[in-house]
Amino acid sequence: MNAPELHQMGVAELATAIADKKTSALEAAQHLLARAQQHASLGAYLAFNEAFTLSQARAADARLATGERTPLLGVPLAHKDIFVTQGFPTTAGSKMLAGYQSPFDATVVANLAAAGAVTLGKLNCDEFAMGSGNDNSAFGPAHNPWDVSRVPGGSSGGSAAAVAARLLPAATGTDTGGSIRQPAAFCGITGIKPTYGRCSRYGMVAFASSLDQAGPMARSAADCAVLLTAMAGPDIDRDSTSLDHPAEDYTAVLAQPREGATAAQPLKGLRIGLPTEFFGAGCAPDVLAAVRGALAEYERLGATLVDISLPRTELSIPVYYVIAPAEASSNLSRFDGVKFGHRAAQHGDLIDMYKKSRSEGFGPEVQRRIMIGTYVLSHGYYDAYYLQAQKIRRLIAQDFQQAFTQCDLIAGPVAPTVAWKIGEKSEDPMANYLADIYTLSTSLAGLPGMSVPAGFGAAGMPVGLQLVGNYFKEGELLHAAHAFQQATDWHLKTPQGY
Repeated sequence: MNAPELHQMGVAELATAIADKKTSALEAAQHLLARAQQHASLGAYLAFNEAFTLSQARAADARLATGERTPLLGVPLAHKDIFVTQGFPTTAGSKMLAGYQSPFDATVVANLAAAGAVTLGKLNCDEFAMGSGNDNSAFGPAHNPWDVSRVPGGSSGGSAAAVAARLLPAATGTDTGGSIRQPAAFCGITGIKPTYGRCSRYGMVAFASSLDQAGPMARSAADCAVLLTAMAGPDIDRDSTSLDHPAEDYTAVLAQPREGATAAQPLKGLRIGLPTEFFGAGCAPDVLAAVRGALAEYERLGATLVDISLPRTELSIPVYYVIAPAEASSNLSRFDGVKFGHRAAQHGDLIDMYKKSRSEGFGPEVQRRIMIGTYVLSHGYYDAYYLQAQKIRRLIAQDFQQAFTQCDLIAGPVAPTVAWKIGEKSEDPMANYLADIYTLSTSLAGLPGMSVPAGFGAAGMPVGLQLVGNYFKEGELLHAAHAFQQATDWHLKTPQGY
């Protein structure tokens, strides 16, 4: 097989090529490592360990030689630098953890390795996963391959950029308030955030513990199904937030026809709810046009569109930006220059060491959120802010349950605009926060959601369609996205030059 063909393959296609001996895991890994170096200016990767990667590839080829076959055996992937990994540094995009080497693998990393995936490297992200553009990384921003002057989205921007630029077939990401779905939308790829607790958080550097969730990012829903099948499952002995829910084969769900479906209308009987709050004046006309076009295709595939309401959508921003910083303040208190993280070289007493170490190690956005979180948890403000936010969070979750009495899935835009220019919103944190308006409520409710490429908007930039399901309905989401992708080719589009 010609090497240039390898990077154009998705997960399933590459796994088949390796299994059929048209190429090898070693050849695929070598080709993609060289391609990553060729496009290093994209800023997608933070770290490599070529010797480690090639040893994993040789081990995968040895397993294949025994006749073993799995859907991921020999397939090269890379991990968002929020997952701890043996053999690679883990920084969470922060100077605070520069040079840190973990003695163990995160459960998600271990699960994918057990399935035979080969780790190519670690991918860029906003510092401690805090940001909407990947321009908060302490090691420089990742760039959107559709327009390198624009952000790839955040915080999983390195993952989205790498997949979109065909540097690898798929990657892991994490989603706290939209950090899989929004970068997937901005870069024209597919990404899914499963139900909270569906993938283990063990070995994920924590931002907001009641919100953080791992998920796959790939070109298609079919490829996401392959990864999620390997990633998900209970891990209750090591993760207290892991759900004791049996693992599922999401790839099998894709082939299961809906009752009453036909070849022309594979989604017949599917009810898709359209929240009025997602289609108002706050969403740019070019984004709305692409989303409406995708929904029209869903109607042609047999789905029925239903108007619904999620009345507390606007409250999701203040609620999230109280709860998430509060949890971040608690989680990041461990990075004090003593137990974990960077220690200032020059300092006086213990308090001075704390101040200087944290001031040097944390970037501006992380410091901002720590300060907000500490404030809302402080005596006299806990009841007024944090406790009230938790009460409204419950009401937001109830809004979704009411909506699901009228529909099977919920659809709308992922973000109100296409990707913006790098640095454009750096001086205006509120503008960044408002960009998460359509994704935050899903995270607060702990529901599964995904982004599906749905067309292009202003300046030829990708637009994503957001699909949201009820708890444990990842299979239904993937089935609906797969049917759409069988009928369209938005997910196959490649940025010029890649």
